[in-house]
Amino acid sequence: MPLPHLRPSTASGVRRLARRHPAALTWLFLCSTGGALAALALPAVLGHTVDRLVAGGPVPWAGLLLCAALVLAETAFDAAAAVTGATTTARLTASLRTRTAARVLAAEPRRALALPTGDLTARLTARTADAASAPVTAAGAVAGVLLPLGAVVGLLVIDVWTAAALLLGAPLLVALLSSFTRRTADAGADYQRAQSLIAHRLTEALDGADTIRAARTGAREHRRVLAPLTGLAEHGRRTWTVYGRAVGRSGLLLPLLMLLVLAVGGLRLGAGAIGVGDLVAATRYASLAVGIGVLTGALGSLARSRAAADALEPLLGLAPLPHRGLGPVPQAPGHLELRDVGVEQDGTPLLTGIRLTVPGGTSLAVVGRSGSGKSQLAAVAGRLLDPDTGCVLLDGVPLDGMEPARLRREVAYAFARPALPGTTVEDTIAYGPWTAPPDAVRSAARAARADGFVALLPYGYATPLAEAPLSGGERQRLGLARAFAHPGRLMILDDALSSLDTVTEHHVRQALDARAGRCTRIIVAHRLSSAARADRVAWLEEGRLRATGSHEELWADPDYRAVFRTDAPGTPAGDSAPAPAGTSAPAAGAEAR
Repeated sequence: MPLPHLRPSTASGVRRLARRHPAALTWLFLCSTGGALAALALPAVLGHTVDRLVAGGPVPWAGLLLCAALVLAETAFDAAAAVTGATTTARLTASLRTRTAARVLAAEPRRALALPTGDLTARLTARTADAASAPVTAAGAVAGVLLPLGAVVGLLVIDVWTAAALLLGAPLLVALLSSFTRRTADAGADYQRAQSLIAHRLTEALDGADTIRAARTGAREHRRVLAPLTGLAEHGRRTWTVYGRAVGRSGLLLPLLMLLVLAVGGLRLGAGAIGVGDLVAATRYASLAVGIGVLTGALGSLARSRAAADALEPLLGLAPLPHRGLGPVPQAPGHLELRDVGVEQDGTPLLTGIRLTVPGGTSLAVVGRSGSGKSQLAAVAGRLLDPDTGCVLLDGVPLDGMEPARLRREVAYAFARPALPGTTVEDTIAYGPWTAPPDAVRSAARAARADGFVALLPYGYATPLAEAPLSGGERQRLGLARAFAHPGRLMILDDALSSLDTVTEHHVRQALDARAGRCTRIIVAHRLSSAARADRVAWLEEGRLRATGSHEELWADPDYRAVFRTDAPGTPAGDSAPAPAGTSAPAAGAEAR
């Protein structure tokens, strides 16, 4: 689905959403208004008909038929409002989810993913549903406002003293509704925050399921994930307590008001000021005026919607990646240049002063110990991350000036743990800036050495991913195949070979080498073999570029050799990784797996 065009606007996303669906909301407004007007007209017609019956004479069939027509009209309008409200809410929810997700995907990742994953998921699902109901609730709340106001007007027309009896309790009703709305909003916001915390912890636990299973800490994680459940229950009880108190107080206040209206109306009837039909109409109008259940429900829904909208505003306010509409230089080889690049997170430098040039069509291995900034450099090189200082150029064009959609067609990524969108195996390989054709999918799968295990699946490339049990290495090969299926001038592999066996890695490296001269390749490497095969190596240490050069040149430095040393249990002392020709091997170390 194409993402909607995004403008850097800070206006409320919910208000913009309402303006995008005026026809449905207008029809809902008309249906709610029509139902309310029919309900308000019925007591007057009914009272007039009763007066005709009491007065004797022929049966007032016209009045009876009009009463029946008003009842049918009220029922029809209410039914149409219910159907329109449900369908419009579903459409608004889908539209708001699409727009919010588009904002997140179009923004700079550090800002888009500042929220914990579980909280972000909760906002994109439950919060969007709550917020999207606001326009529908507001349009449908016309009946909740129009009925009591119209009923008071009807009472004033019938008899001022009867209306005055009802208005005595109006301040209490207003105070009741105001307190209910404020407390419901507070309880709803707290409830939503507790939900988000549970979702975040559950996401963490699912991501680390293997670690939890291996450590036998399932019971502890279960308690940690569900710890906020106590607060969630408390907020839920608080919500129902607020609602219950409002219902209880209204249940005490409203019958007293009705009794007062009936008493005054009876006295006025006895005095001859009003007739029997007027008393019937006044009773019905008083019932409509004090029947605040619809309005109470609408106010509660609007309070929850407001809390949800407040939670969505930071996401809807995300600005898309800035650019100047530039495009890549045609037919260029992918010359990459990083000029004084620096990246910080929460005040901690992750990359500092990186100056690096990668000639077009060559390969660069990025090596360093864990935490040295390798993944940050890979992200900056293809603009998955904007540097805080410095700039990155591709064939002389700054990445932050290039239109994102055009840039994505020139940069292919593969990751250690790739996401696999799509319904089938073929879908996930074809997924990208453009949908790769079937022949490109199969060619890419052969290059990534994925065609062998795909052929063994029940339906080959048409096998649903849900029915394809994949190992970590097989998932990596599908991610590599997706990158091969969308060739550009720059390919970045962020630890994307880590789960491959030695033979498979050798064949994948051959496929990568075949792109020499027409595609620049950046490989975040942990294996000695990956660094040895690259044209040049960038050696990172604590976020700084310690040295660049060929693997053979850097091998002379014992600190460089130590990068590939492993302290894994069972590694005999004195085992060493194979050294380049013409160099001496280190005293200890082995190829990192």
